[in-house]
Amino acid sequence: MKTPTSDLSLPSLTASLLSDTRTLADNLFADLWRSLGLSRLLTKLGFHKRSGLEAPRIVYLLLIWVWVGRESIALFARQSLRSFADAHKDALYDVLAREDLNWRAFHGAVALKVYRAGQLKNSPVRAYVLDDSVKTRRGKRLEGVSRHFDHLSGRTVKGQQVLTLGLATQEAFLPLDSDIFISNVGAHPLKADFHDGRSVEARRYAEARDRTKPELAADMLRRALRQGIEADVLLADAWFGTKTMISTALDLNLTAILRMKKNAMKYRLTTWKNGEAHTAMLDANGLYQTSVRKHWKTLSGLPYQCQCLDVELSLENNGEVQWIPVRLLFVRGINQDADSPAGAKSWALFLSTDRGLSPAAILETYALRWSIEVYFKEAKQSLGLLWEQTETFASHLASIHLTAVRYCLLAFAQIQGAGTRVCEVRTAVGTQLSELDFAKRLWGFFRALIAEAVDGLQKTLGPAGTLVMSAIDERVQRFFVQALQLDEFTLRLEGVEPGSIEA
Repeated sequence: MKTPTSDLSLPSLTASLLSDTRTLADNLFADLWRSLGLSRLLTKLGFHKRSGLEAPRIVYLLLIWVWVGRESIALFARQSLRSFADAHKDALYDVLAREDLNWRAFHGAVALKVYRAGQLKNSPVRAYVLDDSVKTRRGKRLEGVSRHFDHLSGRTVKGQQVLTLGLATQEAFLPLDSDIFISNVGAHPLKADFHDGRSVEARRYAEARDRTKPELAADMLRRALRQGIEADVLLADAWFGTKTMISTALDLNLTAILRMKKNAMKYRLTTWKNGEAHTAMLDANGLYQTSVRKHWKTLSGLPYQCQCLDVELSLENNGEVQWIPVRLLFVRGINQDADSPAGAKSWALFLSTDRGLSPAAILETYALRWSIEVYFKEAKQSLGLLWEQTETFASHLASIHLTAVRYCLLAFAQIQGAGTRVCEVRTAVGTQLSELDFAKRLWGFFRALIAEAVDGLQKTLGPAGTLVMSAIDERVQRFFVQALQLDEFTLRLEGVEPGSIEA
């Protein structure tokens, strides 16, 4: 993945320094950026600016700032921005607030590139994973904030609920799409109307405010299929275990494997006695009491007991009731009492729209859903999910997609062998970018000392003093390019005019 550089005849001290690999700093992020051709992609998607730093460079900076050890864009701009570009923080905030930039399209295109480059289409198991997470936010001026029930804390909080669709395979997890869902309880209004009510962000705000979560999720699934990112299964936890999501999965020819709530949803159970069929309409607890409680079976090789029931579920299709066959899987720990009551936490219920799946296959496939929990943890703690300290809804949408793109890049590096886990790649990228930031600032300090010394010898050196500084700048830049793998895009020394962005 490295861009080859020509061999340089370096001074002995420098050559000795470079021979110690512990002193070298890579720029894995720049390698990933070039490998996926993200500059060309952004230009193709209409990311343009009339003046100042080019839009692809701004996006590059918006992606890396969370890994340079800074807590906000303002702090990054004050302490480290000059290490990477000749820009100000306003340039970053202006791009975040733009209403005409399609961040969803950028996110989806990056995910598709990683999907193809990693050959995930050949993975034996490919599953769409759907989940949401609440980011607590209380600022009165924040747009898109409303009240949501946070199932992690078990209480209603004010914040932003991020709905995410991902692709889970045995090799990697890719976030494919994200959206912000605005509930009708305690929603903050917009500070000002959108400049163009037909813009990308204006339409997305209307959808987030007016549409239901299942409708947003269904749109995500359809977009992923249109892009060519295919899966066979839809996985989701009990918050999405509804008839609406089951209908959506069937409409898209997906096998739904969902965890179900133990609510009043009725299932039609058919039993046979003396050659006659007997049907009963029972909810989950009723099925447990009549057909599961005393009939647990041990799963070979897994620490669970289970019981399968093949039942039917009624769905409405164009106003008509349609009964579909489903398999219910009751599961509990292997050490539980065989005659334990139907307590709220004594057993779990899963539903599969494919009756041919064995209990082990259902559980092993559903286990892939854990990857989206890992994604949300990484996103909140390390990848900058809604860290930007901005107020506009447009900037919040940009944040959730930039976070997903960061994860996609880490997943791509993991697939390419840069680490066994995403967190290892993330740590490596953060360390490298911090070292590059420090190296650039350190060179600025030494350059000032050298320039002062050369100025003191100006009478002796004459015009040669300027040539000396130019030679030093050129030599140092060549050193950074070779030793630190910094190209002109990520390194702008004083007096050096950068070329075009390498796609």
